Amino acid sequence: MRKKLVRLDGPSRADLAAIDSEWPLIEAELSVLDAEIALINAADHGGPSPLDWRRLRRAEARVTRVAAELAARSAVRKAVA
Repeated sequence: MRKKLVRLDGPSRADLAAIDSEWPLIEAELSVLDAEIALINAADHGGPSPLDWRRLRRAEARVTRVAAELAARSAVRKAVA
């Protein structure tokens, strides 16, 4: 019995456009992850500093802000279409 091979050409233009439009949110979420990793590492060195906590709060606020911007932009596109 032979299996069919599926040819993978990579992401389509629509896929790349979707990634590109969501990139600010992806980047903001990566900032949260970086801040969380810094908190974990700081635990081994006497605990996180106030600056570490501030970095996390700012990163979380950025995710919220960017997500709201993307949602508003999506709502406008749906209303126009």
